[in-house]
Amino acid sequence: MVTINAATAPHAAEDGLPNPSPPSALMGWVAVGAVTLGIFSIVTTEILPIGLLTKIGSGFSVSDGMAGLMMTMPGLLAAVSAPVVTVATARVDRRLMLCVFMLLLALANFLAAVAPGYWLVLLSRVVVGVVIGGFWSIGAGLPERLVPKESVGRATSVIFSAVPLGSVLGLPAGTLIADLSGWRTAFVVMGALTAGVLAMLVLVVPPLPPGRTTRLSVLRGMLKGVNTRCALLLTFLVVLAHFGTYTYVTPFLEQVTGAGSRLITVFLLVYGAAGIVGNFLGGAMVVRCPRLTFGLAGAMIAAVTLSLPVLGRWQIGAVALLIVWGAAYGAVPVSSQTWFAKAAPDSPEAASVLFTASFQATFSLGALAGGVVVDRTSPSTVMTLGGLAATLMVPAVWAHFVRRISWPDRT
Repeated sequence: MVTINAATAPHAAEDGLPNPSPPSALMGWVAVGAVTLGIFSIVTTEILPIGLLTKIGSGFSVSDGMAGLMMTMPGLLAAVSAPVVTVATARVDRRLMLCVFMLLLALANFLAAVAPGYWLVLLSRVVVGVVIGGFWSIGAGLPERLVPKESVGRATSVIFSAVPLGSVLGLPAGTLIADLSGWRTAFVVMGALTAGVLAMLVLVVPPLPPGRTTRLSVLRGMLKGVNTRCALLLTFLVVLAHFGTYTYVTPFLEQVTGAGSRLITVFLLVYGAAGIVGNFLGGAMVVRCPRLTFGLAGAMIAAVTLSLPVLGRWQIGAVALLIVWGAAYGAVPVSSQTWFAKAAPDSPEAASVLFTASFQATFSLGALAGGVVVDRTSPSTVMTLGGLAATLMVPAVWAHFVRRISWPDRT
């Protein structure tokens, strides 16, 4: 979401960087597609252990909570690498950085596939975390550098559709491959897919010299704004609730719903399909109604996770709740990114850095906290606690409305 347009061009000139002509409309959309596939590869790699959690855990004789570290590690590293890598590479062509991150992701997948011990799997997840932080921080800000201004909102929704697509296609496909050929094969396939995305990025994404250089001072300045702090709070509450629960949805479906591995794959597919719908509905609504969209998504996640321990005992109840959950979460990433972007309209890449860092740090914390709870209690308790966390988001959104806090205009 970072195009050289009238708003960003002066910053490029300040930094002594060239100001290339934007790509044609068609090639711009092709480049958006390549970035979307890159994020799809990242999201699928990141959440793949959710469907393989018990298989990998039993393969290395570790508990479900310990296996949950595969979700915790990438989030921790992504939270750190988002600002560090983005600032350190601020003057490097953004296309080159996207390609480097895709190469690292392919290597991480192949490393996990051949890992002789669980520690090496965790090492591969460290690399995944670095990729997430760097690629997301750059890629989430690219639409306004690739497509005309009037198409930026639509391009943003397309890029963020990679999140639910990872659930609807990537996670169920990976789970199915693991059922048929073992979990290591799933990582091999992801490595091959990532290599293909790397080739596409090289071929179709135009050179992208950095626009306004992202410095630590810019990030610190953003943190002083009330809208940025509010975006951080809302993102923390809803992402903590979601990943503290969804990371352990497979053990829940196995132990509480009594579903087998094939049925769980179908359930995850249905969840992901609902997520795609939620992503595009959320992307269309959040521009006009940012408070309502984000608050409604959090309220729906709260209702679902609080209801699962009761209604999730039956398969029909579980799948119905997963549909609502998928639609709700589909709107979360695009809503969170939009709040950060509206808080800092003149610093799109810096806004993406804070979005990525806060999202991934909370992702990690949620998966870790959920792992501690599930090992000491049960998957149902995890769902209940997650629901309580999501419930807190509703009054937080309401407070933003009551105080009539407005967003700054682009200068």
